[in-house]
Amino acid sequence: MTHPFSRLLLATEHGEFDTGAEALAFALSRRCALPLAGVLPVVSNPEFEAVAPQLAAKADAEAGARREQLAARARAEGVTLDLRVRHGAEPFAEIVDEARARAADLIVIRRRGKRSLLANLLVGEMVSKVVSHAPCSLLITPRAARMWEREVMLGLDPQAPDTGALALAAGVAAECGMPLHVLCVAGGDAGRAEAERAVAAAVASAAALGCRAQGLIRIGRPHQELLAAASAVGADLIVVGRHGIDRRARAWFGGVAQKVIGLAECPVLVYVPRIETSAT
Repeated sequence: MTHPFSRLLLATEHGEFDTGAEALAFALSRRCALPLAGVLPVVSNPEFEAVAPQLAAKADAEAGARREQLAARARAEGVTLDLRVRHGAEPFAEIVDEARARAADLIVIRRRGKRSLLANLLVGEMVSKVVSHAPCSLLITPRAARMWEREVMLGLDPQAPDTGALALAAGVAAECGMPLHVLCVAGGDAGRAEAERAVAAAVASAAALGCRAQGLIRIGRPHQELLAAASAVGADLIVVGRHGIDRRARAWFGGVAQKVIGLAECPVLVYVPRIETSAT
């Protein structure tokens, strides 16, 4: 089967909270023998530039220095990086627009940024907006993220299994020669039969895609059981759909996916149906 990704985009401000995303993007580029695109968003707008040109020039100079630092690191690690600096009032919009322009099929991004009044958020405000609007799947990384090498854990809603997330998880597991664990969480004993059917179908589908898969059933709260199952089997990559593994949690804020991303100790791959665009 073909590799699940072909166009990687690293979204970074090259700060201390971006180290995990940068390291994992570089590792993916080397592992998959793929070139790596990058976007470094800079907050700017015409009013700011007109009122405070010196501050705008300083911000540009700092962004240029970060760009050169990251480019030098990529060269040192043998990674081909095509990095663009984008200016705009909303960093998330610049990242999303760059993903569309590049026809990216995976955005690699940090989980949270600098501490602030929003420090209690599981996922940073800017990152949550990127996830909500992204035209492709995302790999969201904690600061200590590293390339997965043991197990892949997929969380599926037993009432509405996401076949796209299943295909993505199976593709990654098969490409890396790793086993896949498919988890369905039932709300109670009454939902166990439905979860068992969903798991059996998912395991069969994964096998047809060339992936070694094992099904798991748990009862409880979806995000808690998914994180506990991932820890129990030693999974170092978790895969979920953008709206999580509970079809009742359609909103991004407060949804299962947000809780999994915010609390997981490993990277979380969020499946998003790709919106076809033309690369520039």
